[in-house]
Amino acid sequence: MIISPSILSADFMNLETDINSLGKRDDLWLHLDVMDGHFVPNMTFGIPIIKQLAKITEIPLDMHLMVTNPDFHIEELKDTKLQNVTFHVEAVSDILALVTKAKKYYPSVGISIKPGTSVSSLTPDVLDLVDLILVMSVEPGFGGQKFMPDSIQKIKDLTTLKKLNNYHYQIQVDGGIDNNTVKDVVHAGADNLVAGSYIFGASPDEYSNRIESLKIK
Repeated sequence: MIISPSILSADFMNLETDINSLGKRDDLWLHLDVMDGHFVPNMTFGIPIIKQLAKITEIPLDMHLMVTNPDFHIEELKDTKLQNVTFHVEAVSDILALVTKAKKYYPSVGISIKPGTSVSSLTPDVLDLVDLILVMSVEPGFGGQKFMPDSIQKIKDLTTLKKLNNYHYQIQVDGGIDNNTVKDVVHAGADNLVAGSYIFGASPDEYSNRIESLKIK
């Protein structure tokens, strides 16, 4: 189980301190929500910030591209130390081509689906190639939203497909993850959890306890 705290909910005036307060763990990624104000209505941070983050932390960086042109970010950051890069299937016309390209540069490449996008929109060749599938359990664009229970069935469907076809992807879930929603998500098959306000909404000395509370079996 990987826990990926989203810095969207961190204190940006003390970002390095917040990141360091997460500690050093083998089960931790750092989730970077990149929004462009077009694919989603909100805007966050861009390429210069991501490059700086890669210099100040050893925590593997998990970049979630909520942008209309993910190919641009994939190209611009190809020499930056990122563990995983995820883009939205709704943003591109040729999913397989972009996954293939991104895998040349990054250890892990993922695709994400919005709440209104069906699992059936993902073709077998894509499912066989990707390293991660991100199920959005809220509408992308803003932190602190409530978990959408309908996402549970998507997680179950992806788990079934993975087992039947020996796919190797992780199932990541983002949106409303906390100590109340985590049980159903994990039991459905998720093995990578993004949590923002649940972790960073606590005091820094509680971050580790919040992370541990999501590590259920």
